[in-house]
Amino acid sequence: MESTGSFRQRTFASLAIRNFRLFFVGQAISMSGTWMQSVAQGILVLELTGSGTALGLVTALQALPVLIFGAWGGLMADRLPKRTILYATQALFGISSTLLGLVILKDAVQLWMVYAIATFHGFLKVFDNPTRQTFVREMVGKERLTNAVALNSTLMNLARVVGPTIAGVMIATSGLATCFIVNGISYISLILVLYRMRADELQPAPTIRRARGQLSAGFRYAWSTPVIRNTLLMMAIIGTFTYEFNVTLPLLAEFTLDAGSGGYAALTSAMGIGAVVGGLYTASRRNSTPAMLVVSAALFGGSMLLVTFAPTMTFAFAAMVIVGFFSINFTSLGNVTLQTTSDPEMQGRVMSLWTMAFLGTTPIGGPIVGAIGEHLGARPSLLVGALAALIAAVIGLQAIRHRSEPVPTKVARVAD
Repeated sequence: MESTGSFRQRTFASLAIRNFRLFFVGQAISMSGTWMQSVAQGILVLELTGSGTALGLVTALQALPVLIFGAWGGLMADRLPKRTILYATQALFGISSTLLGLVILKDAVQLWMVYAIATFHGFLKVFDNPTRQTFVREMVGKERLTNAVALNSTLMNLARVVGPTIAGVMIATSGLATCFIVNGISYISLILVLYRMRADELQPAPTIRRARGQLSAGFRYAWSTPVIRNTLLMMAIIGTFTYEFNVTLPLLAEFTLDAGSGGYAALTSAMGIGAVVGGLYTASRRNSTPAMLVVSAALFGGSMLLVTFAPTMTFAFAAMVIVGFFSINFTSLGNVTLQTTSDPEMQGRVMSLWTMAFLGTTPIGGPIVGAIGEHLGARPSLLVGALAALIAAVIGLQAIRHRSEPVPTKVARVAD
């Protein structure tokens, strides 16, 4: 039987690497600040407009740049040193958030300003997301990538709990503006972490020189590599129809289970609990395979079915813990599968497609799932998400069938 010490050592293995340990701490501070601003931004928009449509538009403005321009951001991650890109994105995130906070503090904020900052942050995510994800491999190497990605995902879910909690206290005691200003300052932590990293301990991927046709070469490479293509298709389907919990869970709590806003908060917390446990479990695994990805997608869909037909709030809470577990399991394994399968010179472009499939699909799936929920009810909208995950698992079987097929290096290195 495995000892507790051995499990703990394996689960947190990547934190033994100094650069990643620093990055982990910096992200913990910065992500908590980001969730603080997210809560404050929602309240601000509602205070300015009283409109749920306006709130949805802010979300769409942050996601649309990722959907439209995401691949270009991945190309920049392949062309430029990743620390250089992250220095720039963290600084711009921090400055813009602080400026908006100061405008709110002076009681001069207008709705167009919130829209403008949301759009600007969306464009920053175009470059930041693929760079941040591929930078993890440069810090920890291929052997500990599964562990590092899972720990990162766990951290994001913890920040999702900590940030809003702090935001609630700050809004009640010092006002909305404080959340934006504190978030702006929190980006300094990542900038300092990047500065303190030891460059000689990084394992940087080779950068590519600028040439014509590199963007289209990335698309051709991803499509012609079965494992990458099928993993991205799985994420696109799940990202569009399954990861719409901000739409489906309020409907389930409010209208189906009669649990109100407190029920929605409880279901969200349950998913967070499951995600933390699932992240630590995934971090303890030594490797990942396409078969594990398919199984996690199938179990993700199966657990969604439990929520769909939950007869009581207690049953739904327990089912959402399971959903959280397999949700983070799927996203972590998918991330690692793409990074370990793709050519080093293509990683930025491949991971930008992952970001587009994960985050950029929100403006497409949100209205569709929302319309189903409005006209047919919460259970049918959840059922769509569950079936989407199960369909994705079936598609993922193609990755297993082609797992031994070699990467088409001729296509991977097309430069013009």
